Amino acid sequence: MPVFLLLVLLEKWYGWRKGFDTVRNMDMISSLSSGITNVTKDVLGLSIAIISYGWLLKHFALIHVPDGWLTYFIAFMVLDFAGYWTHRIAHEYNFFWNNHIIHHSSEEFNLACALRQSISSFVQIFGILLLPAALLGVPSAVIAIVAPLHLFAQFWYHTQHIKRMGFLEKIIVTPSHHRVHHALNPEYLDKNYSQIFIFWDKLFGTFQEELETIPPVYGITRPAQTWNPVKINFQHLWLLIKDAWRAADWKDKFRIWLMPTGWRPADVAEKYPVYKIEDPYHFEKYNPKASDSLQAWSWVQLTCCLLFISYFFGNIAGIGSPGIFLYGLFIFLMVYAFTELMDRNKSAIIWELIKNITGIAILFYQKDWFGASRIFSFIQPILITYFLVSTIVVAWFVYQHAQEDQQPLSYLPGGRY
Repeated sequence: MPVFLLLVLLEKWYGWRKGFDTVRNMDMISSLSSGITNVTKDVLGLSIAIISYGWLLKHFALIHVPDGWLTYFIAFMVLDFAGYWTHRIAHEYNFFWNNHIIHHSSEEFNLACALRQSISSFVQIFGILLLPAALLGVPSAVIAIVAPLHLFAQFWYHTQHIKRMGFLEKIIVTPSHHRVHHALNPEYLDKNYSQIFIFWDKLFGTFQEELETIPPVYGITRPAQTWNPVKINFQHLWLLIKDAWRAADWKDKFRIWLMPTGWRPADVAEKYPVYKIEDPYHFEKYNPKASDSLQAWSWVQLTCCLLFISYFFGNIAGIGSPGIFLYGLFIFLMVYAFTELMDRNKSAIIWELIKNITGIAILFYQKDWFGASRIFSFIQPILITYFLVSTIVVAWFVYQHAQEDQQPLSYLPGGRY
């Protein structure tokens, strides 16, 4: 996490120095917050694999490749093949798009948006696609080593500062290829699903080169309109649930889940229209008013959240179960609360109170913060002070925002307002 944060800030500095800043402050905080929720969810193990790789290996191994570089090469290639199809499925079917929408929700393209990862993917189909590795008997330990390396290798190309890369454009996924993938231009939609090697797209007919005459415009066609990563993760699912409920035809209620992404029953779409960007070159990016003080406070909250989660990860074995789930709940409440404030929602104070009351209750019940007093003997007064100050500051911001957003009534002829 510190390395990713440093690289994100470095890109921000580089863009500012070159006069081409691609990192908006509040968008960056939202992206980093999304990364926090994702790693928390993953550490808590809140997902179910339909089929595990270990099960496939046990039942389908035909041979066992010898130890050495070939084993790791095969594992990497199979992971990349599986990654292509998992990625493509997420884009092409309504139900699975909900698991991936968060990654495309930023209307910017930068290293920070790479950290926007799903917390809504409770059902994992990825293991099924690792069948080729299982047939060759690639050990589970090799997959466990190669998988995170394969994931981290997808971080660097989320940038606008690297242009074309010569002959490498024909072999690997480059920033140019991935800019196409994140664009909402009609020419670029649902293209370039590859994760490391670009030849999968060329092989399966989904490749699109970045065109000089068509600059990519980033985001999703049904814009998220929020900085809150928890909300973004479930927006599409909530729309599917409502559409299935409202559909008159029972067939539509069931088929909506596996129809192409964006499909809605005709009667529901007519009666309950949803805003969709039709012209990628003429729409207003999500950018609610944010004073310097609000932006500074959002950074304070994000920093505090990173401190909380760093302690969590550093002491997760000692915290144990069910403590880790209580801690995870606190992290989610914290992210939800300060991103609601970034959205200028009045409910921010309610979520802030819930978060801080939860934190104080933990302190009083445990007479500690998950064993932190062994390291910081003064942790309790520090955290109580933080919870109280945080509540007061958020209440002040909510009050100020309400005053700023209050529109004067217009006087109409006839003495009416």
